[in-house]
Amino acid sequence: MNASDLLTAKYNDTKDLTYDYAVLPWGATEPHNYHLPYLADCYLAHDVAIDAVAKAHERRGVRGMVLPFIPLGSQNPGQVGLPFCLHGRYETQKAILTDIVDSLIRQNIHKLIIVNGHGGNSFKNMIRDLAVDYPSFLIASADWFKIIPQKDYFDMPDDHAGELETSVLMHYRPELVDLSVAGDGTYTPFRIQTLREGVGWIPRNWSKVSQDTGIGCPHQSTAEKGKRYAAAVTDKLATFLIELTTEELYSSFRLS
Repeated sequence: MNASDLLTAKYNDTKDLTYDYAVLPWGATEPHNYHLPYLADCYLAHDVAIDAVAKAHERRGVRGMVLPFIPLGSQNPGQVGLPFCLHGRYETQKAILTDIVDSLIRQNIHKLIIVNGHGGNSFKNMIRDLAVDYPSFLIASADWFKIIPQKDYFDMPDDHAGELETSVLMHYRPELVDLSVAGDGTYTPFRIQTLREGVGWIPRNWSKVSQDTGIGCPHQSTAEKGKRYAAAVTDKLATFLIELTTEELYSSFRLS
């Protein structure tokens, strides 16, 4: 049993241990092209978190617990009408996060790191709210898929259910990937140039963007690519976990 993975740990594994922090993998329940499972974002966030927590413990002795993943992500128009795509509202996500913080603080655990696996999720506003309500509690968030740039690891950088997610899931859970049924992930960008440039933002209507629900081609995915990328990501994430639990947050400074 892994005493740092609440999906498998028993109370007998944890009762005599001290934990420095908790990690909350947060994903979504949504279609991922034709070849990846609905819970791809959840599995990826969880498995990356497990590796990073293990590396942090091996390197500096800090101990973390990976909590069960949250499968409720924020979805776009055009996605929520697809079979079994579940939309988690801001209010719902904040209520879940608040209850988890409230539980941990009662157990004398005062640091929580969200490892996010879904591009539609954004936790900054709710983290700011909770920092005011729980001033002794630290919440950090990390989008695991943004920690390391894709360009040095994949032939075709992508957005959703393409080479990155497919390769990393092939590394962690190859039995869940069936490339033989994968679509090409061809997508239609906004016609408005300023939206494409990022001058402004609106949610994409998935029914007008992608036929197979993917954005990015998965056909060149390999488990080896996923292994290399996951190793780089979890190395960096482990350093983040170590620093959050062992270092001062702010450098000293002079007012005059």
